[in-house]
Amino acid sequence: MKRVRCPKCSNYITFDDKKYALGQALAFNCPYCGHKFAIRLGGAKPQKQASDTTAETEQEPEAVGSMVVIENIFHYKQIIPLYMGDNVIGRYQKGVDINCPIHTDDPSIDMTHCVINVSRNKKGGLKFILRDGPSNTGTFVDNEILGDRESRVINHGTLFTIGATSIIVKTHEDEEE
Repeated sequence: MKRVRCPKCSNYITFDDKKYALGQALAFNCPYCGHKFAIRLGGAKPQKQASDTTAETEQEPEAVGSMVVIENIFHYKQIIPLYMGDNVIGRYQKGVDINCPIHTDDPSIDMTHCVINVSRNKKGGLKFILRDGPSNTGTFVDNEILGDRESRVINHGTLFTIGATSIIVKTHEDEEE
């Protein structure tokens, strides 16, 4: 089962994706607001930020890890890629420009809750640093709350919590140090 968000009212519509082939276009009529829209099934490309000025000939940046947002009462499991630089994490809301949106109804996640910065260390390995936003409800790592703008180095398998949502960090293990 998959969900698609209505572009007008932002409510979810659930459908069985196994009945359709990749690349197939699907039309929806939102039962909440009546808006008609269409999607095409297939792999989603990461959304580009407004400040991104990559030319068409350049390749998309390669993901260096991901976040696994654990399924709970507010949303389904999501896997969100992480890229070099700042990965701003927060609750999805139409019109808010963040590069790691979590599609959730969890009211305790801020729209810009925390940031994972991915960089290289002196040996050339990947270094992941989690920093609180500051957020209203805090960011918890290993059951300890981070202070406003406090940061902590995290590794493959680190579990952190924002609001009522738990997230597991996955890195490319071959580049871990």
